[in-house]
This record gives sequence, C-alpha cells and structure tokens, in this order.
Amino acid sequence: MSFDVIIRPSGHQFTVNKDERILDAALRQGISFPYGCRNGVCGNCLGKLLVGEVNYPDGLPVSLSEEDEKKGDALFCSAVATSSLEIEVSEIPEDEIEVQTLPARISSLHKLSHDVMEMTLTLPKGKRLAFHAGQYIEFLLKDNKKRAFSLANSPLDDETLKLHLRLIEGGFFTNFVFNEMKEKALVRINGPLGTFFIHGDSEHPFIFIAGGTGFAPIKAMVEQLIGEGSQREIFIYWGVRAKRDLYNHELAEQWAQAYENIHYIPVLSLADEDDQWQGRDGFVHEAVAEDFSDLSGYDVYMAGPPPMINAAKEQFNQQGLPNKQMFSDAFDYSADSQKNKK
Repeated sequence: MSFDVIIRPSGHQFTVNKDERILDAALRQGISFPYGCRNGVCGNCLGKLLVGEVNYPDGLPVSLSEEDEKKGDALFCSAVATSSLEIEVSEIPEDEIEVQTLPARISSLHKLSHDVMEMTLTLPKGKRLAFHAGQYIEFLLKDNKKRAFSLANSPLDDETLKLHLRLIEGGFFTNFVFNEMKEKALVRINGPLGTFFIHGDSEHPFIFIAGGTGFAPIKAMVEQLIGEGSQREIFIYWGVRAKRDLYNHELAEQWAQAYENIHYIPVLSLADEDDQWQGRDGFVHEAVAEDFSDLSGYDVYMAGPPPMINAAKEQFNQQGLPNKQMFSDAFDYSADSQKNKK
C-alpha cells in the first residue's frame, strides 16, 4: 500500500509506502527537504500538514510539542502517512552533488585533546567526494549499523576527509577508534548527507555557534568562506565545559588575528580552577543573546547538543531571528551515537 503526497507551494508529488518515513520517501524519489538528524531531534524538517493524517511510530518527536502538532506542524523525518497528504515544506533545489558509497583508508589518527580524535580518510586513487561544507558522512558497519560524523574540512581542500570524533563512555564505535583502530585500516563510508551548509546569497553577517565537536562543521564552513575570500562579518562562538575541551582553540585564534572580519568568542560553562579562565562563561547561546539584542539582520548556523540548539532557537526567536535565517545540526552524544544521525 502507498499514499500520494503533494508538496505546497511547488506542486511536486511523490509516493510514500506504508510505514515509510515521509522524508525517506521524498529523498528516495529525488526530492530533498531540509533535514539534519533524521530522528526528530533537530527540527530542521519541520513543515505543515495541510491535508491528511500522519502518525509517529516512535512517539511524538522531542522537537514537536503537542501544541505544535495540533496547529498542523509535522516533522517529516519521523512522520508516517496514514492517508494521502498535502504538505507544506521548503524544498532544497536539486543539486549536482551525488551521494556515494565508497571505500576509504584511515591515513591518520591524531588526538586533538583528551577525548577528541581527528581521523583523516583517504579515498581510492582518482576518487573525490564532492560535498558542501557542513555536511556529514556515515560509516557503514556490520549488521547494517551506521555512525555519522560531520566533515571538518572544506571542500576547497578535499584531497582527504577529516573528522572530529569524541570519545563516548560506553560507545562501541568511538571506543574502538580510540583503543583498537589502526592507521591504514579500510572502512566503508556513505555521503555526503544533510542540509546543514551555507544557504542562499544573503549578505547578512554570520553568527556560527558550536557546542563541543559541533566545531567540526563550523570549522569547515569558516575555512570555505576564508578560501572564497568572503568579506562578510563572521562571529564564531564555541561553547565547551573546560578550557581543555577547546581542542582547536589556537586555530580559531589564528583566524581572528589574520582576518579583520572574523571574531572568535570561546565560552566555558564549567571552567576548572586550573584554567584561570578570564574569558566568557555560562551557556554559549546566552553569550550570543547578550551580545546581539536584535538578531533580525544575521544568519545563524548552530551545531551541537540538542539542548543547546533548542534553547538557542527559543531565545533567538524572541530576539527577532526569523526561522529562515536559522540553520542547525543537532549532535546527540550517547553510548550508541555521537550524532543523532547515527
């Protein structure tokens, strides 16, 4: 059994099978919605249900309140159709970038901090993975398991692929990477995935907000902007617990020193006494809110834990930031996954 889905305002149509997630069906048929986590955490695939009915087999997603559902909001990464539908959602224009499944070799494993590993992947000779800065790839493991990590390098420097992996207590994959994986090992990857990348031709200043290893996709975006010679104002806020968690602190400082349009503000939430920290403290989204009372003229890109993303969205809406100028990628750090995509 399948159901017809009509997208408004474009009028595009596709079909969704029984028990198939609506986003999955759209992607399968070459139609791309905004999405990130694909499990209801980030809220990027939020749209309107105009006609028809859906349900959520795993329960109401965390990014969708009962009140929002009653108003007709829907998260298409988690929703399953129970009838033919008309929906309203922004579509991502067809892109030339192809999702590929490729073998890759681990050319280096380099510890950036006590719990962050930089992994460098090399593709087979003559192969390149086209991607947008900010997108992610998946490792294809045994038993159809997957682990997703954002690319930490710009597509302007794509000879290798770089990832920042945080060690998660009880996490099978990250523990294997830190304790057993060897350089020159072969892996299988799939990508690029996700719609967290720089959108449109806006001239607004950028505010980039990273939480933990959410710095990885932000780093890729900033490096792309630098490589392109962008003169747009760039504000980088990086929130972590203690100073030792700022694993690329010197790099971000170098950007700010070398380019007049780049400003770097690290924020610690639980600074150690030994840090002797003289900088900003507290929650990173609150630091942004303190510095920008009116956000209506900025484009905000956020990558980090779901609580940070959700708190920031609520706060920034109150300070005039339109939803169309707010982009996010939610990382869910758990024993089974480092990002909610995994």
